[in-house]
Amino acid sequence: MAGMTSDKLSRLPEEMISFNILKTLPQIEARLGKFSFPGKATIDTPHYIGITSRGVIPHISQDVYRKHMNCPGVYIALEDYIEKVPPNTPPLYQVKTDDGTSPLKKFIALPQETITIFGARRQPPVSYPASNTNTAIGILTSIGFGKLETSEYAIVAQKVRPDIVVSIADIPFGQLKPSLKRIDKMSDRTATWMKDMISAKTGLDKLTKSSAFQLFAPILPITGELQSWYLDQLADDMVEHISGLALYESESVIEIPDQLASLPRLSFSELSNPHKLLNQVLLGMDIFTIPFIGAATDAGIALDFCFPAPQTKGDIRGRHPLGIDMWSSEHATDISSLRPNCKCYACTKHHRAYIQHLLNAKEMLAWNLLQIHNHHVMDEFFVGIRDSIESCTFEDEVSRFEQFYAVELPEKTGQGPRIRGYQFKSEGPNEPKKNPAPYTMLKDGEEKNAEAPISGPETMSKDLEAVGFAESAQS
Repeated sequence: MAGMTSDKLSRLPEEMISFNILKTLPQIEARLGKFSFPGKATIDTPHYIGITSRGVIPHISQDVYRKHMNCPGVYIALEDYIEKVPPNTPPLYQVKTDDGTSPLKKFIALPQETITIFGARRQPPVSYPASNTNTAIGILTSIGFGKLETSEYAIVAQKVRPDIVVSIADIPFGQLKPSLKRIDKMSDRTATWMKDMISAKTGLDKLTKSSAFQLFAPILPITGELQSWYLDQLADDMVEHISGLALYESESVIEIPDQLASLPRLSFSELSNPHKLLNQVLLGMDIFTIPFIGAATDAGIALDFCFPAPQTKGDIRGRHPLGIDMWSSEHATDISSLRPNCKCYACTKHHRAYIQHLLNAKEMLAWNLLQIHNHHVMDEFFVGIRDSIESCTFEDEVSRFEQFYAVELPEKTGQGPRIRGYQFKSEGPNEPKKNPAPYTMLKDGEEKNAEAPISGPETMSKDLEAVGFAESAQS
C-alpha cells in the first residue's frame, strides 16, 4: 500500500482496501494507480464509477449492468432509501444476510464483486433550503426535505455494509457563498463528525470482530488555509483510520498534506464536460463520479469523443462536437451506428434511425441504449487516458483534445424522460413544473374547438386520404 510504513501496514485488517501508485508524471500530478478490495473488482485508475438512483444506474437494469457494462463500482446515496423515517423503519434496514454478504447489494440486486461507495447525499446533491446543524444535515427524500442525524450514519453503514463509506461533510450545497464564520463551522463540524465516525466504526468493528467498511474522509470545497486545522487533524490523528479522500472541488487536491498524498482520491465535482475531467486528472484525481453521462443520456445525446483525439482536424465549421443530438430528423433514415467502429451493444445491434424513432415514440428503450453507449464511450476514454499516462504523452494529448473538440456538450433539443421532482435542483418559490402534464382539461367554446377539433366525416376523409386510404374513407 503506497505511502504506508511496514509497521502501520501490519496493523491493518486483512480486508483493507489497497491503493498502489504505479506511475506519476513529472511536473504534473497525473498518476496511474491500482485500487483493489479483496474479493471485489479492481479499479485501474484514473477511472470512474457509476452514479445510481435508488441503487441502479438510471435506465440500466441490474441484469443489463451485468451483461453490457464494465463499470467496476457505483456510488449509492443513503437519502434514496430513508423517506419512511420517522416513524417506520425503511425496508433497506430490514434486509439480513446469513453468509456475510452485503445487505445493501442484496437489496438492490447488485453483483457482490462490484465496489460500492456509500454517501449521505446524491451526486450531484439537490440544495437544501435550511442550514445544517451541529448534529444533523439536510437531505431530500422522495417525499420532501428532512434531516439525517450524523450519529445514525455509522450505525446505518454497519447495517447495510457497503465497501466504502464517505464520512459526512458540512457543505451548504447550492446556497450562497458561505461567510468566514460559516466556513469555520464547516471545518469544525466536519472534523467532529469524522472523529465520531471513526469512534463509532471502531466500536462496531470490535463488536462484530471484523471491519464492516472502509472510510473515506471528505475534503471541503474551500481553500487549504481555511481548513488547515481540519487537514492537520486528518494528517496527524486520523490517518491510520482513513482509506481514501473524497474531494468536492478539484483545486482542493493541491492542499492535501503529504501524509495523505498516497491515498486514493474520489472526485465529487460536478463535471459538465470531458475537458474539466481531464483537468482534474492533471491535478492528480483518481476516481470520478461523472454527472454529464446521465445528463447527456436524458437529453438524447450520444457521446462521440475519444482520447487521444483523432489526428485529423476537427469539423470544418469549427471544433468537433462532443456528442450527437439523436432527436434531429437527419438521423431518421441513417442506418449507421451511433459511432463508427463502436463495440457497445447499442452500436452493434441497432442503428441511428431506430434510436431516433424510439426517442420520438418516447420509448424507454431509447434511453437504455443511449446509456449503454455513453458509458462505453467513457470506458474507452479512460483506457486512452491511462495509456497516455503510461507513455508519458498525457499533457500533450490533453492540449490536442482541447483543440479538436468543442468545449460543451450539444444543447438539448427534445423532451427527455419524465423525471422525479427530487432529481432536480430547486429554483425557489413558484417554480414551474418539471414535467408537462400528459393530459389537460378540455376547454369550452371556441378555444376547445381550436385546440382539439372534432373530426367529422369531411376531416376524417382528408386525414385518411393523406395516408393513402381515400377509397376506404369514402366507402
